[in-house]
Amino acid sequence: MAVVTRELVVGTGAGLATSDMVLNIGPQHPSTHGVLRLKLVLDGERVVACEPIVGYMHRGAEKLFEVRDYRQIIVLANRHDWLSAFANELGVALAVERLMGLEVPERAVWLRTALAELNRVLNHLMFLGSYPLEIGAITPVFYAFRERETLQTVMEEATGGRMHYMFNRVGGLKEEVPAGWTGRARAAIGEVRRRLPDLDRLIRRNEIFLARTVGVGVLPAYLAYGSLTVPVVTRTEGDCHARFECLLDQVYVSLDLAEQCLEQVDRIGGPVNVRLPKVVKAPEGHTYAWTENPLGINGYYLVSRGEKTPWRLKLRTASYANVQALTTLLPGCLVPDLIAVLGSMFFVVGDIDK
Repeated sequence: MAVVTRELVVGTGAGLATSDMVLNIGPQHPSTHGVLRLKLVLDGERVVACEPIVGYMHRGAEKLFEVRDYRQIIVLANRHDWLSAFANELGVALAVERLMGLEVPERAVWLRTALAELNRVLNHLMFLGSYPLEIGAITPVFYAFRERETLQTVMEEATGGRMHYMFNRVGGLKEEVPAGWTGRARAAIGEVRRRLPDLDRLIRRNEIFLARTVGVGVLPAYLAYGSLTVPVVTRTEGDCHARFECLLDQVYVSLDLAEQCLEQVDRIGGPVNVRLPKVVKAPEGHTYAWTENPLGINGYYLVSRGEKTPWRLKLRTASYANVQALTTLLPGCLVPDLIAVLGSMFFVVGDIDK
C-alpha cells in the first residue's frame, strides 16, 4: 500500500501577504537617555531597519563658542555630556594650551588625571545602576548611587561642584586642592573599591540579567590590542552583557589609576596653573586635541584667527558616534530587546545634539 505524504509550508510567506510596519520610538520614551527618536521598520516583532533621528536637544554649542572667549567656552563645554563634565572641559583646555604652546605644571597634570579618572567612575556608576533598572532590576541603582555619593563628596570638596565642575582652566586648574584632600580621596577610593563587589555580585551573573543581555545586540570585535601600561578592558562577545562587563571592569581600573595619580600629587609640589594675561588670545592657526572620555573618544578641532574668541571649535562627541551604531545593531533584534540594546550603548543625548 502506497504511503501518501503531503508537504505543508508554514511561517513567513504562507497565508495572507503582510507589509512591514514603521514604528516611532520617542522622542519621549523612558528607554532612552534623554530625547531621542528611533524610526524602526518591523517585520512582526523583529527589527528590519533603524534610523536614529537626533537634534531634539540641539542648542548650538559650537556657534556659542564663537562669541565667547577662551575662558568662557569652558562653562559651555562641560554641559553637553552632563555625566562627563570634567573630561569635557579638559578637552577644550588641552586644545587651547596646545595652540598657545603652554606647558602645564606637573602637579596640575597629575591632579587633572586623578580627577578625570574619578569622573570616569562617576559616569560608569550611573550607567551601571540605570541599565539594570531599565530592564527590570531596581536594586543595583541604590548600590551604584551609594558609591557615587562617596566619590561626589571628594569631587565637590576639590572643585566646589557636584555636576558641572568648572575646575579646569587654560594653563592648569582653578586652584590648589584643599589641605589633606588627597588622603580623603584615597580613603573614598578604598571604600568604593571595598564595596563595589556588592554591585558586581548582584548583577553580573544574575540569571535574569544574563537572559536579557547575553547574545543580544551583538557588535563584532574589530581590533587586537597590543601591550599597554594601562589595562585595556575588552570583551570579544560584543553583546549587551559584554558592554556592561566592560563598564564594570573599567571602574576597577579607574579606581587604581586615580589612586596612583594621588600618590604622585602628594610627591610633587609646585603650582597647579600658569599665570596668564587678563585677555587670553590663541595665536592664528589650528589644532586638534582629544580625550578618552568615559563614553569614548572626544575630539576638539580648534581654529583661531588670533582673537580672544575661537573662529571655530568643532566637537566630535563620543555619544554621537555611539548612537550611530544603532543603525547596524538593531536590525535583526526583537522589539522586546530594544531597551536592553539601547541601554547598553551608553550615550547621553545632550552629548549627541550639542
